[in-house]
Amino acid sequence: MAVNLSKGQKVDLTKTNPGLSKIIVGLGWDTNKYDGGFDFDLDASAFLCDMNGKVQSDADFIFYSNTKHASGAVEHTGDNKTGSGEGDDEVIKVDLALVPQNVSRIAFTVTIYEAEQRHQNFGQVSNAYIHILDQVSGQEIIRYDLGEDFSIETAVVVGELYRHNGEWKFNAIGSGFQGGLYALCQNFGVNV
Repeated sequence: MAVNLSKGQKVDLTKTNPGLSKIIVGLGWDTNKYDGGFDFDLDASAFLCDMNGKVQSDADFIFYSNTKHASGAVEHTGDNKTGSGEGDDEVIKVDLALVPQNVSRIAFTVTIYEAEQRHQNFGQVSNAYIHILDQVSGQEIIRYDLGEDFSIETAVVVGELYRHNGEWKFNAIGSGFQGGLYALCQNFGVNV
């Protein structure tokens, strides 16, 4: 049975699931009624960060244009431009055993593509969630439903995996940003 988290909660991932290595990080959302003339295109990304919360190179930013980390530890399975249908809208696969030792955190984010031009924000998004599944068994381990706490934000740091005493944990963050992907990249040290 999955552990349901609230904003700010942290939970052990590998300590309570011995032998867990390959996981699926699924992100999903719905959009509210909107008649602005544009589709919503939300994008999931992962930032592989050092202990200071910064990437060591731009290659540590995994998204729709850089889908696989050189280590093979993190892979974005592709851009879903509409978010329609049931289940996860975008998926990022992680092999914890392959994560380089200099990476102590992997932050998972969602941004709205061209949010400023399209006059879109997370106040128009509902039912957003992140969940982690065991890639081998398909069993859901952790789930965090973001709720409806956003209004003008165009990017959200949904959650992060982080190392603690040799084990991996998950932190449900749910922190909104204005400025979309550009603001997130600046926050995590990616050159844009």
